[in-house]
Amino acid sequence: MNPVTDRDGATAHGSDFLHLRADDVPADGKADWLARQLRQAITDRRLTVGSRLPATRLLAAELRVSRGVVTEAYRRLAEDGHVEGRRRGGTIVVAAPPPSLPPRAQRPLRTCPFMGAPDPRAFDALRDADARFDLTPGRPDLSAFPRAAWLRAERAVLAELSSADLGYGDPRGAPRLRRAVADWLARGRGIAVDPDGVLIVAGIAQALTLLHPVLRADGITAVAVEEPGSLGTRQHLAHGGLSTPPVPVDAHGPDVTALRATGAPAVLLTPAHQFPTGVVTSGERRRELLRWAADGGLILEDDYDAEHRYDRPPAPALRSQLTDRLCYMGSVSKLLAPALRIGWLLPPRHHLEALTDAKRFTDLGSAVLPQLVLARLMETGRLERHLRLLRPRHVRRRDAVIAAVRAHLPGAVVHGAAAGLHLTVTYTPDVPDTELAAAALRLGVKCHPLSWHRQLPGRPGLVIGYAADPPGTLTEGVALLGNALRALA
Repeated sequence: MNPVTDRDGATAHGSDFLHLRADDVPADGKADWLARQLRQAITDRRLTVGSRLPATRLLAAELRVSRGVVTEAYRRLAEDGHVEGRRRGGTIVVAAPPPSLPPRAQRPLRTCPFMGAPDPRAFDALRDADARFDLTPGRPDLSAFPRAAWLRAERAVLAELSSADLGYGDPRGAPRLRRAVADWLARGRGIAVDPDGVLIVAGIAQALTLLHPVLRADGITAVAVEEPGSLGTRQHLAHGGLSTPPVPVDAHGPDVTALRATGAPAVLLTPAHQFPTGVVTSGERRRELLRWAADGGLILEDDYDAEHRYDRPPAPALRSQLTDRLCYMGSVSKLLAPALRIGWLLPPRHHLEALTDAKRFTDLGSAVLPQLVLARLMETGRLERHLRLLRPRHVRRRDAVIAAVRAHLPGAVVHGAAAGLHLTVTYTPDVPDTELAAAALRLGVKCHPLSWHRQLPGRPGLVIGYAADPPGTLTEGVALLGNALRALA
């Protein structure tokens, strides 16, 4: 460790590596700080692919931190797929994200997205709004995408791919991925399904789009939805000409008596981790739902956030208990990245042919190469390893939001903390949540008002995503939410 003299003449300590200064290390969040410095150096190519990082003991001594701080920072970069430990070869940079681009021109917002009833363009307006902190739900940590593992799998797939494999494929999806998905669901969700019963789709959104005409052909014009429940899902169903009567959700799940009262022949549910409340459908409610389905009802199961659980055991999929009257949907959008546009649909057998035709005439089948790469990640266990690496990171971020809510939103109640990638926070002041979300946006924080996801009146609240940002960023964002609420109250 070589002392240097700063501009004031005082002795400072640091490292020749990237000119990191010990005096710049914060009192809290040391690993966050170091990981951020290293990630930026990889992004701007000061650290190129093939570069070797210093030994953890050496860098810890130079920065006057514990070796555990450096080890944790390296581990986070490895989770991102940027570096790889090679035992005696040290820790090597193996992949770099694309360099940061200049900020794109933002479309001026003619109106605040929170004023008036939200339409499908409200999501676009909120996405385009300038903000320092994006706490909107549904955003996974895209920096954690396993780039190195994906590249290795892609190279392996291309090496064994025949020329014929590059032609038009089965509209149901690549057989290899359908087998891998069937195995994945059997291991993780308790679902026994033949690969021929799996349809590969471009995420949950396309699954719903394919279902619209098939349901209408069956005489189904109404699909009941959870209350509160996803605004985006409700908009998809409405776009397909289906009405969406609300079914209240309590601490045990959807109210099946209320479901029967709607008269709707179908219902869309998120039983493993209800959006946005985080409720897990209880065993008794599941039995009631099975009885409702036995009487002729059709369940559309969105297995939302099922893999992302922390403080509770896994909740079985409804599809593990019911096959005839249930259409199961899942994807890797929250596990890997929405940009992959890969999901799966397990319909009742009597709907499989119609849905296959719908997929065929929509796009002739999803892109084959990413399907085969994903299949390889599933087959080799790399996808499960990625999930295990994500869980502790999500727990740290969730805990940071909960602590910040306690500190900056006194009296607020946090819902759905045991699983998922978001929290719902309800608060006591009589302030409409759309006004609070608008005030927060003016302060540079994006989130969803809970009322966006309601059809019926209810307690105001916010839906806060926490997966995509480090704890320090989340804490700052929630502090600004507290400032906005105090100003309005």
